[in-house]
Amino acid sequence: MRTQRRGLVIGIIAGLAWTACKVSIPLLVQAAIDQGITPHDQQKITEWALIIVGVGVISALLTGLRRYWAFREARWSEAALRHRMFAHLQRLHFAYHDDTQTGQLMSRANTDLQQIVNFVVMIPLTVANLVTVLASTVIMLSINVVLAVLAVGCLPLLNVLAKRFSTRLHPAVMGVQRESAALAEVVEETVSGVRVVKGFGAEPVQSRKLRVAAGDLYDVSLLTARIRGRFVPLLDLLPNIGLVLVLAYGGHLVIDGQLSLGELVAFNVYVALLIWPLRMLGMIVAQAQRAAASAQRVHEVLDTEPIVLDAPDAVALPPGGGEVRFEHVDFSYGSGGRQVFDDLDLVIAAGESVALVGATGSGKSTVAKLIPRFYDVTSGRVLLDGTDVRAARLNDVRRAVGIVFEDTFLFSDTIAANIAFADPEASPDRIERAARLAGAHDFILSLPDGYDTEIGERGFSLSGGQRQRIAIARAILADPRVLILDDATSAVDPSKEHEIRDALTEVMRGRTTIVIAHRPATIALADRVVLLDGGGAVASGTHTELLGTSERYRAVLAAASALDDTDDAGLVDP
Repeated sequence: MRTQRRGLVIGIIAGLAWTACKVSIPLLVQAAIDQGITPHDQQKITEWALIIVGVGVISALLTGLRRYWAFREARWSEAALRHRMFAHLQRLHFAYHDDTQTGQLMSRANTDLQQIVNFVVMIPLTVANLVTVLASTVIMLSINVVLAVLAVGCLPLLNVLAKRFSTRLHPAVMGVQRESAALAEVVEETVSGVRVVKGFGAEPVQSRKLRVAAGDLYDVSLLTARIRGRFVPLLDLLPNIGLVLVLAYGGHLVIDGQLSLGELVAFNVYVALLIWPLRMLGMIVAQAQRAAASAQRVHEVLDTEPIVLDAPDAVALPPGGGEVRFEHVDFSYGSGGRQVFDDLDLVIAAGESVALVGATGSGKSTVAKLIPRFYDVTSGRVLLDGTDVRAARLNDVRRAVGIVFEDTFLFSDTIAANIAFADPEASPDRIERAARLAGAHDFILSLPDGYDTEIGERGFSLSGGQRQRIAIARAILADPRVLILDDATSAVDPSKEHEIRDALTEVMRGRTTIVIAHRPATIALADRVVLLDGGGAVASGTHTELLGTSERYRAVLAAASALDDTDDAGLVDP
């Protein structure tokens, strides 16, 4: 908020000017009564009435100005916080996203940020209301001390009540924010996994989850309502008690000639003027607690430091052909996680294509994550063209490595935009060339709008094989030094796999390629096969050589064949 000092100050100044108008009106009414109505001076009545109208118009203009600057700064805060949160979420390491629920992050990036923004709106308004209370109190004291004490004697009690209200409300509001996030998580998972939900007929299961989450949110929201319900009525009651006391005692003073009628009316107007600011006090305290709870939840995200960052002395990745080298690499997921690699040594020459084969959990996909620094090794080094990836600029490393994941993710955009994701300025010719190499061009042309076809969320309007071909085209267009195909043909029907095999052969020619696969036709695309087992590389050679020399290799392929119901090509050479 320090960056918004100017706007907030303008809003506060407008609020103070508005306050000056508001607190001056009772004095003007007093003057109109004492100088015009009481002595029956019609001219004075007219003069004071016009003055009151003028002040009222100025007050109305200042109200608009105050609210404009309040909302202007609040929306600026919202935009700045959303940008900051979004940028930070993109900077955070993969392990953080693996462990954090998407619904929680969505709640913090939307609902919690909105609560903070609502508090920023209240700043100029709150300052104006506080000054209104103080100014009104001072003016009433100058008119009559006893009446002023009767009118505002409730303020110390209100302060005590506000403190108790704030203390009790904060944990309840934290609960509301927490349960709101839990509810959002159920909705997000159900919508994202609607195909699984429908596939298993699990709609009642998810409905029960939603009822439980909604019930928890209802309970904690009702608790906050009860807390407010005990406090807010007192805010209405106490000023009215002051108003009754002013009328009772002030009326006697007027009858006794110790107070003018105008002063009594002014007093009543000031007491009425205090009712709204004092009522706002409850809203302000509640909003401040919601904002504090939300700020705490947002801070938990923003305070999380990315583990994978550029080194202070990071260097540009030097030119090269894409040689990859693992030197004595140890790695495990998390401090207490299973060790995936134990002294792994692996060299992939520039321009060489290598297929990684191994049982589930052997670390094939982990290799694909260590090269672009999705995770950092526990010990040892991963080098790209002779440079430790931890010493090079992170953006350079990831630009040099293209990955086609087994779980294909496409964005809700056109096919052309998805292919050109790494380079939005790519020409149509480059996009088409990448699609041809990936074997996607023909089916794209058969779509209603060709390359301009909108594919919908996650690309589920396409078949699995079509999505993977577009993902391959996306990696091809990025033109990386190292291309990683993480089981990239798993969703392609074996009978149609040959349609992209030749294309992949063309793409892989002269480019360092790592193929993670279990189908022999895909494995055969590589120059060399490396068998991962027991935390290291235990065998290396061609597919045919390993079939003849490695019993473990044959066992891994046989196990994969049993799990692959669609692979009718067979995993053993004829």
